[in-house]
Amino acid sequence: MAPRTRKTVEFRMVNDEELPPVIIKYDEGELIPIVVMNLHHKVWLGLQRKTIPGICESLAEKLNELCDGVLLEQIQMEENV
Repeated sequence: MAPRTRKTVEFRMVNDEELPPVIIKYDEGELIPIVVMNLHHKVWLGLQRKTIPGICESLAEKLNELCDGVLLEQIQMEENV
């Protein structure tokens, strides 16, 4: 198995009144995470500057739940074959 390498995250700034304050997406070719911060919402982003980073812990927990569910489903499918 290949060793896991630390992935880089790309940050972009936009100014678009139709987009939400923060978007997380990925580069189609390399699957690199891209975080887009919308400066149209800079006052809101400024007010949430402590709250937004705190989301990471909750997000990690939810991603673990999601991955555990997928893996358990895979195990159940293998047992039924």
